[in-house]
Amino acid sequence: MISEKSKAAFAKEVAKYPADQRQSAVMACLQIVQKELGYVSLESEKFVAEYLGMAPMAVHEVTSFYNMYNQRPVGKYKLNVCTNLPCQLRAGAQAMAYLKQKLGIDNNQTTADGLFTLQESECLGACADSPVMLVNDTTMCSFMSDEKLDQLVDGLRALEGKA
Repeated sequence: MISEKSKAAFAKEVAKYPADQRQSAVMACLQIVQKELGYVSLESEKFVAEYLGMAPMAVHEVTSFYNMYNQRPVGKYKLNVCTNLPCQLRAGAQAMAYLKQKLGIDNNQTTADGLFTLQESECLGACADSPVMLVNDTTMCSFMSDEKLDQLVDGLRALEGKA
């Protein structure tokens, strides 16, 4: 299930902590799993728990708390739209509604072509730039008007030859 390369990466992360605190590497190990598999399954959570000497539920609590961990397969582009109150006051709900309509999916769904997964997100820490979104947990997009949302989605589709 988990490759030798990933297991070696686990060991590297665990080595950063005192021997009695190996569970401190849980987030890094989950990120390694997700990079390899595309998501963190219950089976992989159990593997991480065993590797770190943790209860499987303790690992699941981490996975389910942070939306950067995918608990099921997602599209190539995961779009997290902030819908927390400050963004709501500055068109966050409108941005989410516009993407739902444009992509033809609801929150926590993936387009039929596997390209986009749409998710609501808690505060992304850029309230002054709202509405904001995060693409693939790494790229922050600010001031997301309908026009900018069109540019983003259409640009990503064009990259994939699906424009």
